[in-house]
Amino acid sequence: MTAWVRTVGWRHAAGVAAVVFSLFPIVFVVSAALNPLGTLSSTGLVPEAAGLGNFADLFRNTDFPRWYLNSILVAGLAAAAGVFLSILAAYAFSRMRFRGRRVGLVTLLLIQTFPQFLSVVTIYIIFAGVSDYYPPFGLDSPWGLMLLYLGGALGVNTWLMKGFLDTVPKELDESAVIDGASHAQVFFRVMLPLVAPILAVTALLGFIGTINEVLLANVFLRSDDAKTLAVGLYGLVAEKRNANFGMFCAGSLLTAIPTVVVFQALQRYIVTGLTSGAVKG
Repeated sequence: MTAWVRTVGWRHAAGVAAVVFSLFPIVFVVSAALNPLGTLSSTGLVPEAAGLGNFADLFRNTDFPRWYLNSILVAGLAAAAGVFLSILAAYAFSRMRFRGRRVGLVTLLLIQTFPQFLSVVTIYIIFAGVSDYYPPFGLDSPWGLMLLYLGGALGVNTWLMKGFLDTVPKELDESAVIDGASHAQVFFRVMLPLVAPILAVTALLGFIGTINEVLLANVFLRSDDAKTLAVGLYGLVAEKRNANFGMFCAGSLLTAIPTVVVFQALQRYIVTGLTSGAVKG
């Protein structure tokens, strides 16, 4: 028995402890969402009388459906556009040789060393000017926020995808060109199927990061119609944390649904893409 504990038993204990530690916040949030009192001070691991009152209050007393739609649109479009533009840039940096290539790569890398929030004042002024000429892409607009997220993700995504593209043999490009394929055909028909795993991972990370972002969104979005889930839920507990905690937890659980759906949709690309894109000699 002692030998089993030393060799195997402690691993099981560590695994159980890690699972309990990971599940505790989830259980607490679920309990708070089902707690009929809906306050932080009355929340425990096991609610005394579970109910869906907090969910009903969330839809009745807030503009939650609008926040939900804004978040899905902004996160989905920003992730899709970011992946597409990043893979275009990564393909150019990986496969083509042109003047300024090295300088461009180093510039992208240096820009990523500075947090985007450091330039929030400058970005705010720029978008305030855009609002005067074209309000749909200015301040207090989900579309303007999407452009902001898109610009912040291009650098790191380009570097990430370029590193993946560098591992794909260039002989594939040459073979396709010899067969009469253009650069566009090589890109869409040869390269994209081979780099499906990195596309799926980048899209998933971009979607999760965008739908959960609150700092920049809270600065740029002020009206209820333009708010995203993160901004709207933050507003519930910013001043009345104790009273609105139940609705906040209910909204947090509903916010996790799009992330789970996106993960399930991309999971087969992440798992099987590693083998389906293999190159056989």
